[in-house]
Amino acid sequence: MRVRALDGYELGGYFFDAKWEAPGQRQAPAQVAVLHCGAGIRALRYRRFAAFLAESGIPTLCYDYRGIGVSRPRALRGFRASIEDWAEYDCGGAIAWARERYPRARIIGIAHSIGALLVGGAHNSAEQGQLVLIGGHTGYYGDYHPRYRLPMTAVWHALMPAVTLVMGYFPARRLGLGEDLPARVALQWAGRRTGDLRPAGSESGYDRVQTLLDRCAALQRPATLVSVSDDAFATTSGTKRLLSFYPRLFPITHAAYSPADAGTRRIGHFGFFGRSAGAALWPRLLAQLGPSRNSGS
Repeated sequence: MRVRALDGYELGGYFFDAKWEAPGQRQAPAQVAVLHCGAGIRALRYRRFAAFLAESGIPTLCYDYRGIGVSRPRALRGFRASIEDWAEYDCGGAIAWARERYPRARIIGIAHSIGALLVGGAHNSAEQGQLVLIGGHTGYYGDYHPRYRLPMTAVWHALMPAVTLVMGYFPARRLGLGEDLPARVALQWAGRRTGDLRPAGSESGYDRVQTLLDRCAALQRPATLVSVSDDAFATTSGTKRLLSFYPRLFPITHAAYSPADAGTRRIGHFGFFGRSAGAALWPRLLAQLGPSRNSGS
């Protein structure tokens, strides 16, 4: 399906409609979910989780940010896209689509990885009645797990900018590092040198970044924070830093999982959305989201 971003750019995505017990029993959903991806992760990666929510009565939209997956142009070299575009226009467009299609439903904003920061930057983020932040972090290398910090820093903050400047985009797929990234997005991520996201007044895009962070700081919504014990990106310090940009989220409930909870050897940063861990963990998260259907037809 196609979703129009707030600046008119056409995004690609996937809609998982709610499943019903029998013909003629369709009811208006009490809740609808919008799933905001991590950086460089295709929406299809979340399809099993989205299908689970739909089968539980929660229609779910997964979409790709511009430049990623089915929102990618023919060529990424020279394609203009930034983190600010992803947050303001793409997240905002997906939220607007859900509100227009389901005007009475409660929107659950489910965000993974860097998406947990982007989602608060949309001007209409408050249309989401609840946030679910899964493996959320800000991309600061100082928060990576100590065991993996050096190799992760080498890849994301040394290799990525060098290759991007040569190629005109980051060819992550060739390197086995996820989806290719538009040049500006890759360089913004690689350029993080401190834990403070607020740019200096002379930096390009200062006003937009400041506006996005101000929206995050002003957002007042209940939130569920999902963390995984062996996540090398979203460590305790990483999620704590993320929440520092959302001082008004309340109440915040925590759902902390380990591989033992899922009956698997490893979950990591992506495994929550896989079949192995999901069978055990998704029903536990669903129980925190409340009833999925309104009474009546």
